[in-house]
Amino acid sequence: MIRELHEKLINKETTSVKLTEEYFATIEKKDKDIFAYLTLTKDLAMEQAARVDEKIKNGEEINLLEGIPGAVKDVLCTKGVRTTAGSKILDNYIAPYDATAVAKLKEAGAVILGKTNCDEFAMGSSTENSAYGPTKNPHDLSRVPGGSSGGSAAAVAAGEAVWALGTDTGGSIRQPAHFCGVVGLKTTYGRVSRSGLMAMASSFDSVGTFAKTVEDAAIVLSAISGRDKYDATSGDSFDKRFEDYLTGDVKDMKIGVVQEYFANLELGMKKKMEEVVERYKKMGAEIIDIELPYAKYALPAYYVIQPCEVSSNLARFDGIKYGMRADDENRSELGKLGSLGLEGLPRTLLEAYLDTREYFLGSEPKRRIMLGTYALSSGYYDAYYLRAQKVRALIKKDFEKAFKNVDMVLMPTAPTPAFKLGEKTDDPLEMYLSDIFTITANIIGAPAISVPCGTLETDGKDLPVGFQLLGKWFDEENMLRAADAYEKSNLKI
Repeated sequence: MIRELHEKLINKETTSVKLTEEYFATIEKKDKDIFAYLTLTKDLAMEQAARVDEKIKNGEEINLLEGIPGAVKDVLCTKGVRTTAGSKILDNYIAPYDATAVAKLKEAGAVILGKTNCDEFAMGSSTENSAYGPTKNPHDLSRVPGGSSGGSAAAVAAGEAVWALGTDTGGSIRQPAHFCGVVGLKTTYGRVSRSGLMAMASSFDSVGTFAKTVEDAAIVLSAISGRDKYDATSGDSFDKRFEDYLTGDVKDMKIGVVQEYFANLELGMKKKMEEVVERYKKMGAEIIDIELPYAKYALPAYYVIQPCEVSSNLARFDGIKYGMRADDENRSELGKLGSLGLEGLPRTLLEAYLDTREYFLGSEPKRRIMLGTYALSSGYYDAYYLRAQKVRALIKKDFEKAFKNVDMVLMPTAPTPAFKLGEKTDDPLEMYLSDIFTITANIIGAPAISVPCGTLETDGKDLPVGFQLLGKWFDEENMLRAADAYEKSNLKI
């Protein structure tokens, strides 16, 4: 899609300004129901689009992403734009700088339409934890779009953006992509800089992309990847153009399959996965059964380590340096809080912290902060956090061993199609299980991609589903090639 729009721009069949106006018209028409966006950046977008049109008018060359409208998840700082992370505690926060990924998109000439809705501080699997209200699945408005990057996935699926940035800490790009029927790319930890990303769990967070096609996801990745002096964990991409690796051929590839992952799937989802395996066999890939004995412990290990990192990272939101404060404006309303004095002002600094967090943080961040603080506390650190980190190391060894024999691993993205709004909100554990197949890639820091593979009939509606490829570290090229080959073979049928 990006390449087609690029051709139209350079052939002067349309302009970037016109294209951008068309996407804003679609947002105005659809987003009242879907609620994919928290903030629209119309002035910025039109200014960016006009610059691209001026370059074309002057006969200057433009790259593939220039003039193409997209969206950014609201956990990535965007200079001069409200950046909330889906939380009331940052309701008044205007970012003073761009996240590196956003800055690179601007350098590439991409057009930013706005900031998308997400679970509060990216904590959730449904986008129902947003302090501003849930995003709805464009395929069925009674269902969730997935989370935490549900706004970005829904925007692309609904035609409200060509591409979108998301973040993936435990499946927050791939699971929404599966639910919304789009491509969702989680990058290798370090492939894209995390500078300017509001950290949730620093050893898991990665920035990635949503798009309608694998090629589009690769084009955006080419723009945002690479080493960054502001992020010591980032690695060099050597100016790779990932879209150039999409040959459509998988004949030399070895793809690993873990039979246990398929065994407990419900019948329709299991059949879909078997069809994907058969398709790769027909395309010439070698399918190899592998074992990952410690991978079954990924979910419990993740939900010990991740809350520990959350409890540390969210300590910065104290209402002092930036963001909302419990003694700011709504004194009559905030006066209900127990530690506030007669005049509505906290009596001590500690009480100022406590009141700010009590009032402005949602239930899910509070839950994870408490879980993490408990696991890190004296007497429990060794029993929980240290043990979980040891399990993490064992899971990584499983994959290191497997990758000696295979190029990537094929698995489901999620156990089911999108579930209904409100279906799992009362049971956090049931919600956490939505990430059972995606968390492993974050535990080991490997790249993974969710690719649509059709629909499943659920309650009388055809809902999209996807499958997942998990690749070797910093080998997005081969993973994208395999994903693109499947996509292209699907178009030939």
